[in-house]
Amino acid sequence: MLRNAVALVVLAGSVALAAQTASADSFTIDLTHPTPTFKPMDGDPMKPDLNQPWLDSKPIPSFGQQVVLSYSHFPTNQGYFDLGLMVLSEHHGTHMDTSAHYVNTAETQDPANPTADKRKLLHMLDGNDLIGRVVLIDISGRVQAELDKNGGRPSPDTSVTDFSDASGNVVTAEDIAAVADKLDNGVWLVLHQGWSRFYFQGTDFGKDPYINGFNYPGLTPAAVDKLIEIENAKDIRIGGIIADIIGVESGQNSKGEDDKWTNSWYVHVNGLQRGWKLVENATNAEQLAMAKPDSCTIVVGAPKFVRGTGGPSRVLAICEK
Repeated sequence: MLRNAVALVVLAGSVALAAQTASADSFTIDLTHPTPTFKPMDGDPMKPDLNQPWLDSKPIPSFGQQVVLSYSHFPTNQGYFDLGLMVLSEHHGTHMDTSAHYVNTAETQDPANPTADKRKLLHMLDGNDLIGRVVLIDISGRVQAELDKNGGRPSPDTSVTDFSDASGNVVTAEDIAAVADKLDNGVWLVLHQGWSRFYFQGTDFGKDPYINGFNYPGLTPAAVDKLIEIENAKDIRIGGIIADIIGVESGQNSKGEDDKWTNSWYVHVNGLQRGWKLVENATNAEQLAMAKPDSCTIVVGAPKFVRGTGGPSRVLAICEK
């Protein structure tokens, strides 16, 4: 009943109303970080002036520039409308990647999967693409145990805090196998790693504790292979993956083997072509862990920009009490 109600709301195009569908027997968890905004730079309205933040904004880790927000007024005799203009990157803040975000080479395209021109752009997604039952993978205990070796803080030095693919402090193939019986068409795999606490703790991409020199947890290639193996064995496709890190992969795999991103981004290369959607930079996964995650339904409030490969999204989980 709850999932059907949410689906109708999303199809109507109003994520805000989704929360209102929650009955007395349910509650909503917001998995979305606020997105900081900045006034435009003098002489270039397309670029942010980081010395002129709106309210308490401060820069966040991102591959694109920070968000520019400028205002104009539309007056009436009783007051005026405050009208904002935004300049933002598609893949900034808490956001969703569509399957069209990554274009494979012929060598990395699985012939059993749809070709790139059949992958969905943002405006092609329907309501069923944006909702699904939660399957939670919680490795936050292992992550915290590793952080405790350094007083609770991550270090880019793997000899201090190790989140390499072989460390076991990441999402492993065994973690995927442990939830195999819960995987089905359209479910959203949510990774709780306890990493979102570092999101606003730095402004230098190279030294930021959230990026941590690309030494952070996430899905390993072996975990992705196990997920694909289960999908093929059960003849299913999950809806997507939500992670509390800047990507979905582990930091080691995100960076790849060199500064040219060689053999990097394994989930993007292999999962997006299967139709998975990816939500990155999520937060509050610990609230899901404390709820009854199997009772929760994900609602991804993605924008509907024509030709978009992704976009900042309001991500909600509606759970039973």
